[in-house]
Amino acid sequence: MTPEGLVRSATSWERVPLVGEITLLTTARPSGLWDLWQQTGRDGPPFWAFPWAGGQALARYVLDNPGTVRGRRVLDVASGSGLVAIAAAKAAAASVVATDIDPNAVAAITINAAANGVPVTARAVDLAAGYSGDAQVVLAGDVFYERQLAELALGFLLDAARSGADVL
Repeated sequence: MTPEGLVRSATSWERVPLVGEITLLTTARPSGLWDLWQQTGRDGPPFWAFPWAGGQALARYVLDNPGTVRGRRVLDVASGSGLVAIAAAKAAAASVVATDIDPNAVAAITINAAANGVPVTARAVDLAAGYSGDAQVVLAGDVFYERQLAELALGFLLDAARSGADVL
């Protein structure tokens, strides 16, 4: 099954609890993640299939404070479902790139952005390679939930800050 097919087959459209102006393809409940995880065959769970608290909070912040991204190039790191990237696009970012290590997440980002009527470019990312982009704002909602990922993400985000990006 293609990543797009998997995303569409195992999810349904839901409004995001703290960000009601955005809808995402999600599992109906967090426990549904287990069944979906079995379908993916991946080592890591399908983090893209549920709107996690950090992403909801960051998306809400961006929508409530659009000046943080308006007219600026935005990179959303470990985007998952694309929630934060979609919020940045709705807040009038000049461009939004959403990245994730999971090809299913990249598919979910593309589908979710289109459904919300906003332009978001989705692509794979290698956090270990470090930051080398030209984003003016780098967003990272839920990247510190396991040690190895936290170490990679922190290095990436520090590189982005040293390059002059505002990091949230």
